[in-house]
Amino acid sequence: MRRALSFVFIGLAAALAACAPLPVVVVDEPGPRPVQVAQPQPAAPVDASTAARNFSAVVARMEPLAERECQARTRNVNCDFMIVIDDRPNVPANAFQTVDRNGRPVIGFTLALIREARNQDEIAFILGHEAAHHILGHLPRQQQSAATGAMILGTLASLGGASAADVEAFQRAGATIGARTYSREFELEADALGTVIAYRSGYDPMRGAEFFNRIPDPGNRFLGTHPPNAQRMEIVRRTMAGLR
Repeated sequence: MRRALSFVFIGLAAALAACAPLPVVVVDEPGPRPVQVAQPQPAAPVDASTAARNFSAVVARMEPLAERECQARTRNVNCDFMIVIDDRPNVPANAFQTVDRNGRPVIGFTLALIREARNQDEIAFILGHEAAHHILGHLPRQQQSAATGAMILGTLASLGGASAADVEAFQRAGATIGARTYSREFELEADALGTVIAYRSGYDPMRGAEFFNRIPDPGNRFLGTHPPNAQRMEIVRRTMAGLR
């Protein structure tokens, strides 16, 4: 396993280095830390080698624990996480959770996100968040909500005498609305459980959630897919208060 991880580290470092040169900083090793009351100083960007090392270390440490959390919290659910890297150089920073054709849960990171993370705590928080989506069954619940929305609007359009093309358009719109109905609720749920997973892995979720301070705030847009950043930070704080 260590040899395999070393190959992942070398390949990832090379891919990250090809994206853009970044200044070198020293990143502290992870471990249980008290939640800081004072406002922390913004973390500096890291170089490609450090980014690759951070990612590899977090995956090696967190994957077994995330799988144990999944097994403890679910029944008849595949908990064998596969963590993958989207190595396309021009894809923006993103992480996602899905399942493969065999039902195995997949957590993906883009190179841009790995490079953007300033420390291991940020990677750990994101990994915990994506694992939580699977553990909480958000993907099938979202799919069911989308199917229900498509059926309702499609049926209403059909009863109103709409053409086949218009009915199809209403179905697509209904699916979009249905998929987004609970998306912000799902994100907050994943933030809470992701905080627990990261903390139990020895990382600092409060430090990891500082990532929110560097991404655009979605605000409270109607049918937005993500809640406001301040609301997400508050969920992390409240969850941590219950863990201490």
